[in-house]
Amino acid sequence: MIIDIHGHYTTEPQAVHQFRDKQLAGLADAARKPGSTDLGISDEVLVKSVEPQLKFQKGRGSDLTIFSPRASGMAHHVGTEAVGQQWTKLSNDLIHRICTLLPDNFVGVGQLPQFPGVSPRNCIPELERIVTELGFVGVNLNPDPSGGYWTDPPLTDKHWYPLYEKLCELEVPAMIHVSSSCNPNFHATGAHYINGDTTAFMQLIQGNLFKDFPALKFIIPHGGGAVPFHWGRYRGIAQDMKKPLLAEHLMKNVFFDTCVYHLPGIELLAKVIPVDNILFASEMVGAVKGIDPETGHHYDDTKRYLDQLTGLSETNRHKIFEANARRVYPRLDRLLAKRGQKGKA
Repeated sequence: MIIDIHGHYTTEPQAVHQFRDKQLAGLADAARKPGSTDLGISDEVLVKSVEPQLKFQKGRGSDLTIFSPRASGMAHHVGTEAVGQQWTKLSNDLIHRICTLLPDNFVGVGQLPQFPGVSPRNCIPELERIVTELGFVGVNLNPDPSGGYWTDPPLTDKHWYPLYEKLCELEVPAMIHVSSSCNPNFHATGAHYINGDTTAFMQLIQGNLFKDFPALKFIIPHGGGAVPFHWGRYRGIAQDMKKPLLAEHLMKNVFFDTCVYHLPGIELLAKVIPVDNILFASEMVGAVKGIDPETGHHYDDTKRYLDQLTGLSETNRHKIFEANARRVYPRLDRLLAKRGQKGKA
């Protein structure tokens, strides 16, 4: 089985955008707020909306996508906490419907109703709901709810601890994923996303989070941002800080995906990062949708790059495509086993 751990619902029906427009317009004029959270979207329309993802799954050879709301759409800095809670619940419910309609293709991961300056403790009710009631296997965690201004404490601060306690209790990992950028200095997908990945890793180096939460698991997407390219820098900084070696300090708890859109980048990732810490992902349909004129293939067809890694053993290939995902997402492993799809080490 080939499991893509990073897919976003970027092909929502227009009714979703219309609701969001009304919701935000209601901040200025209460009369413009949507009258209901019932979007009037039929099951047929939902299935049709994910036809691009289904086409890519079939064409590129993947089997299952871990699916979450549009990352830039989370927009935790917009509106009020109450608006964010309503938007989050609606977004997660749409993911649940899609996963229910197409269970062989999608498994749910949810967004959290984060808001700048507000305790992550307030996210716990929605976290419990999506895991225990909707069957989601993970969450996206925004390390910067301010949208590019980084006003909340670092991920290692006790500000985040109530949420981490619940993540460990529920056995769900968190993908560290920023949302849209409201800072004009940072292009969302070209800078803000990569900044978020890199910044989160450096925060984790500086702290001792996993001494307090040895069962907590984070996935850093987009290949880890700048981390693999500057692996020596981070090893050296950790050494200067008198931290343990990264293998002991972080790599039992931190994992990287393969959303890197050229072969040399994937080659570097596979050479630098231990294979047990790499999970297959493509982020489709996501940040880069075009075709590379040098290869004639989509940039985000990441399986094609992994297939070209000549030094990758079949055992290690299986780890990247399936086994690591089932280990990092234990609820996914149990779900698949219940369906009769038992994994192998």
